[in-house]
Amino acid sequence: MDLQQGKTHITAPRFGRLDADMEDVQSAIVRSREYLLSRQHPDGYWCGELEADSMLEADYIFLHTLLESGDPGRLKRALTEMLRYQNEDGSWSLHPDGSGNISLSVKCYFSAKLMGIGADDPRLVKGREWILAHGGVVECNTFTKMYLCSLGQYDYDAVPAIPPEIVLFPNWFYFNIYEISSWSRSILVPLAIIYAKKPFKKISQEQGIDELFVGGRANAVLRLRMDRKSIVSWRNFFIVLDRLMHLAEAVHIRPLRRLALKHAEKWMLARLELTDGLGAIYPAMLNAIIALRCLGYSEDDPQVIRARDEFEKLGIEQEATEAIPEPTFRMQPCVSPVWDTAQVVYALGEAGVPRTDPRMIQAADWMLSKEVRNKGDWAVKVRHTEPGGWYFEFNNEFYPDTDDTAQVLLALNKVDNPRERYQHQVAQRAIEWEFAMQCRNGGWGSFDKDNTKMIFQYIPFADHNAMLDPPTVDITGRILEMLATYGYTREDKRVEKAIKFIFSEQEPDGSWFGRWGVNYIYGTFLVLRGLDAIGVDHHEPQIQQAAEWIRMVQNADGGWGETCGSYDDPNTRGVGPSTPSQTAWALLGLLAAGDDRSDSIAKGVRWLLTRQSPDGGWNESTGAGITRQALYTGTGFPRVFYLAYHMYRHYFPLLALTSYRRAMERAS
Repeated sequence: MDLQQGKTHITAPRFGRLDADMEDVQSAIVRSREYLLSRQHPDGYWCGELEADSMLEADYIFLHTLLESGDPGRLKRALTEMLRYQNEDGSWSLHPDGSGNISLSVKCYFSAKLMGIGADDPRLVKGREWILAHGGVVECNTFTKMYLCSLGQYDYDAVPAIPPEIVLFPNWFYFNIYEISSWSRSILVPLAIIYAKKPFKKISQEQGIDELFVGGRANAVLRLRMDRKSIVSWRNFFIVLDRLMHLAEAVHIRPLRRLALKHAEKWMLARLELTDGLGAIYPAMLNAIIALRCLGYSEDDPQVIRARDEFEKLGIEQEATEAIPEPTFRMQPCVSPVWDTAQVVYALGEAGVPRTDPRMIQAADWMLSKEVRNKGDWAVKVRHTEPGGWYFEFNNEFYPDTDDTAQVLLALNKVDNPRERYQHQVAQRAIEWEFAMQCRNGGWGSFDKDNTKMIFQYIPFADHNAMLDPPTVDITGRILEMLATYGYTREDKRVEKAIKFIFSEQEPDGSWFGRWGVNYIYGTFLVLRGLDAIGVDHHEPQIQQAAEWIRMVQNADGGWGETCGSYDDPNTRGVGPSTPSQTAWALLGLLAAGDDRSDSIAKGVRWLLTRQSPDGGWNESTGAGITRQALYTGTGFPRVFYLAYHMYRHYFPLLALTSYRRAMERAS
């Protein structure tokens, strides 16, 4: 079996299987290790690109059109990038090889027109046909309609109300803003300001999208429809309430509006401090810029300047290449330095990089410098716990998360820091914070505790499908692995409660749902890692059933893959083209289940070895002409937003090969 660097030797063991020679495994580990070390930033961290769908470029064009700002050349390059990903049927998709999405397609079509592309352009003709065939503009989600309103392409009265008065509800009130997910909170507060101020910019008729309304805009039904399946339901309650709020808006009965706007402004300004933009995520940052301008902040106000600067930092300029003849500009949804650094350090430590290596110590010190030392939104429900833990980005003090915190703790455990006492104190604070964030059912959510009130899914403006942050098994599995590393066992009642939560969530086929990675392969691997680390016996039926599911969904080529489509259709779980990251996850899951001798393991390892690049990394592109740069194996919000973490393809295979080598050494 040819490698791009020599040959892979095959050994036939006494079991009659074809195993990769351990020298080849070790060689691949060394090359991978050196590749990752070569990508370390001089400051000590790692940060790969985060790739997402064309919504980012479309919204970038929208923002600068609304505010009459932006660099014309950069906007043109953003348009070029956006148009690259139009599907053959005229639509745009949330992920490579996915079906068209109506909200995204309308945004991209509209942005193209804002940039001067005419409705008779063949690309827009195809786009328009697809959009109309799928219901037109009225089928878009609330966030899209709000943006359209500001440019006169939709009516504010037809959009679900997002009243700023929601920020006035006290924390003990059932419907307070801390009962929705942290990301929705940071998006909706500035959006509520925008809704209250109702910005409007007139654009030319040629730039408008009246043609995207089925039957014409004048005849389109621009109102919310009552759910006729039941006379009494929470959904109908909220729809009636929404209509009442619209009536109050129309007759200016808003006694608390001024107070609410002041409160929302104060809330937003506080969270613009100690962070790289509001929430350090794209949609919240974009909304914050518009909200500041709506509140009367001038272009040269320091708050606006800083908000704009942080937003623009998410951009990546791409020079022309043979495959892409024109230069392009693309936006990232956020950046991931803490996450990538923690993953890389852990993988390198497992791969044998010495615990006292200066590069490891530098990375550990960089992570320690990012420890959260201020109380954020999480403290509303967790009042008497000292701040601790880590966030995802460079700076995001209000929003540490349990997943990053667990991974950083795993990484720090791989480093012998000269500041041993300090590192120990930081780790203990973080562990106590993790336990304080454990939910009632034993699992962990990401940013908040017990963020589980399902009623919020029925609010009319909640159609972005991301209002809650409930406990998930993937995060819980990682936290169990971390706790085991720091000496916790099943004797701890909190640990046992987490195990019970995990077992209660197992699917009938043995797999587990993955909230933050695609999808069942991700969830299953992290659960198995956590259960193995904490001491659950490999012979438990739940463990063996999960391992059998992983073996069952292995591809014929020896790898594993799963597409984002499994969130829409669970029957396709574990189905998709093989990828380095998902193959690594599957191998890690099997090894954690005690399987180190099956044909599935042998084939998976060989798949990784034969696909390693000469530089020591792996490629995870679609390989289909001018398409997206990578297959998406990361999840932002299921069915709404997906990601390609460009470093997943490198550090997870290293961890898998290292774990395989260790298992073989134990078995020999």
